[in-house]
Amino acid sequence: MRSLDDHVCFSTYVASRSIQRLYQPLLKEHNLTYPQYLVLIILFEKQHLTVNEIGVYLDLGSGTLTPLLKRMEAAELIQRVRRVSDERIVDITLTQKGVETRKLMSKLPDVLTESSDLSDDEWATLTVLMNKLIKSIS
Repeated sequence: MRSLDDHVCFSTYVASRSIQRLYQPLLKEHNLTYPQYLVLIILFEKQHLTVNEIGVYLDLGSGTLTPLLKRMEAAELIQRVRRVSDERIVDITLTQKGVETRKLMSKLPDVLTESSDLSDDEWATLTVLMNKLIKSIS
């Protein structure tokens, strides 16, 4: 039987929680949660997505995503608009405040890389392997 330290799922879980703790001060400074930060990233990159598309990217269900997006809308970071052609579909875009907030948060990943002792090559390898793992088990 494998020990806890030999479980990749455990290492991934602890790493994820550690990263979120590391990011927390800057997120809090901008009144963001980690999932809201991820929404800013994907909307900045894609410009316009539906709620369902955001859910696919972030692997979040609409029950989790809808309240998160409503809070972001109340904070004037995003705009939610129901399609006239199909009211079940909600289109999401960043507001100007959302764009500005995303730009302010652009250095957040540097907090992680600067806090670790991984080389650029190790970061690149880790990223490739994590993405490969995600794709193979999703």
